Amino acid sequence: MLTVVLCTASPAAAQIYSWRDADGRMVVSDKPRADKGQQTTYAVHGATAVKATTPLTISHKSAQFDAAISEHARRQGVAEDLVRAVIQVESAFNPNALSNKGAMGLMQLMPATASELGVRNPFDPDQNIGGGVKYLKQLLERYDNKVELALAAYNAGSGNVDKYGGTVPPFKETRNYVNKITKSAPPAPKNVIYKWVEFVDGKPVTKLSNKPPATGSYQIVR
Repeated sequence: MLTVVLCTASPAAAQIYSWRDADGRMVVSDKPRADKGQQTTYAVHGATAVKATTPLTISHKSAQFDAAISEHARRQGVAEDLVRAVIQVESAFNPNALSNKGAMGLMQLMPATASELGVRNPFDPDQNIGGGVKYLKQLLERYDNKVELALAAYNAGSGNVDKYGGTVPPFKETRNYVNKITKSAPPAPKNVIYKWVEFVDGKPVTKLSNKPPATGSYQIVR
């Protein structure tokens, strides 16, 4: 539930701003975002004042993608909350999002990356999430499960992370990106046990270790 309070609009037209915060909640205000992030502006005409305390039921856009997020996160052994946080910051759960650089869909896959990951239609939510989570997993493995470095590489590219000695590049956009996601997603557990299934002599055998398998999918046991 969200209470919207709009006060003291100008007689001719009031400017109303809306955006989604890091948790996916809709924010409506008569003042623009302090962080100058993406927002939608509405003009309210013909009102000497607008005063409302109307409770609104906000339907989280993420709900319709929960099944796909859970499935692909489980397959790749990536935390669901981390995937949701990435999608929120990347596209605000808009499957048709297209950036001015050409990044597409929920997890904003670049054309070359989508092609490498086997994503034929990046605007298909299931394909996009599948490719995005797989790519995120590759980055986590590359940077020894250091979430900040994986996120920095997701935003700025692995080349830039490596260029700055395996640290978050000193780019304002990238540092803000990493900060937003790490604040909204819970920290990774310090002690992690990985669980997966291997076939030995044609029979499935459950394996547990403090290190992930070299190949294949696994689950994280917290």
